[in-house]
Amino acid sequence: MSPSSLTLNWQNEANKFASNLKTLVIRGSLQERKSRIKDIENYDLVITSYDLLKRDIELYEEKGYNFRFIIADEAQYLKNSNTQNAKCIKKINADTRFALTGTPIENSLAELWSIFDFIMPGYLFTYRKFKNVYETPIVKENDEYSMKKLKTLIEPFVLRRTKKEVLTELPDKTVTVLNNEMNEEQKKLYLTYLSRAKEEISEQIDLNGFEQSHIQILAALTRLRQICCHPGLFISDYKQGSSKLDQCVEILEEATEAGHKILLFSGYTSMFEFIEKELKERNIKYLKLTGATKVDERIELVDKFNEDSDVKVFLISLKAGGTGLNLTGADMVIHYDPWWNISTENQATDRAYRIGQKNNVQVYKLITKNSIEEKIYELQEKKASLANSMLDTKTSFINKLSKEDIMKLFE
Repeated sequence: MSPSSLTLNWQNEANKFASNLKTLVIRGSLQERKSRIKDIENYDLVITSYDLLKRDIELYEEKGYNFRFIIADEAQYLKNSNTQNAKCIKKINADTRFALTGTPIENSLAELWSIFDFIMPGYLFTYRKFKNVYETPIVKENDEYSMKKLKTLIEPFVLRRTKKEVLTELPDKTVTVLNNEMNEEQKKLYLTYLSRAKEEISEQIDLNGFEQSHIQILAALTRLRQICCHPGLFISDYKQGSSKLDQCVEILEEATEAGHKILLFSGYTSMFEFIEKELKERNIKYLKLTGATKVDERIELVDKFNEDSDVKVFLISLKAGGTGLNLTGADMVIHYDPWWNISTENQATDRAYRIGQKNNVQVYKLITKNSIEEKIYELQEKKASLANSMLDTKTSFINKLSKEDIMKLFE
């Protein structure tokens, strides 16, 4: 079981490392999927996506298949136990269950409970009991005894794959935060929007309450983040440029001239239009992957980037390309804008920093000074402690923001 974008990757990996296995990918139209599901018994490895399992669950139940193993790849897709993803996969019969994820805790301990509820139903009790005994004392009261007790419970069943332990030969990774300052026009726009947003959000919360104001808060924060990236993301006649774009282009020029191959991630796919224009003017060859890229094409793009020395830059949407891609052809990663959850950034970085990488990897995080981006970065650091304490990994996450956290972003 995997996200739909990774099903063909899994088939390719199986063919590469276990060519003796007969693999079947459940995909296509409903009739095609029905035909393939009927034929499951003739295959060793069956691969499908969470999305298609939701549509096809009745077909599996009718056949009453019992698998020897069921493996949930990117198991953070099961983090909400009330979703159809989680409910449907639990209906599949299997002797043994595995969950693969680099982010077992992204936003709350409830996500860890949900994954365990898939692999070992009942082991961490009902969610209500888990919340009372572990989640609330740990998150609200920072109860070290409860944290230690929970860690003792889960430790025997968590096989950690840390690069330092498993891949001693992996080269170094250097992470550098590069600051930039907004140009005068950007700064003027930013301060105007910030002042207006603080006033409007404060009024909205007074009128409707904090819980009912999330959409308006998110919209205001998004505008501020976009101004840091490039005001042209939402102001159609803006002509004054972006200091961050200038900084990014300078890095790209110098790096490509020095022979580096670069992955550039952004949370805003529309930002790529500005970057593409700059790359074309400088005759820098590039590829682009977003949520609109078809599954088959993803694999072709990955192979082309890894194999074609002339292609120097790969523009990748953070959400669409943050997992499941092996891009060891790159030795530099640029995060154009910070994401709320640093674990998402780390997973994206690991598209290059993984098995097969032979070169040192340089990671740049572009952060605009005196802006919401600095506050997001600070928030990432602040919210990292719980996941670090529970799992001793470098995974970090952002809990659901409190009202105090939100208002600090507008300071």
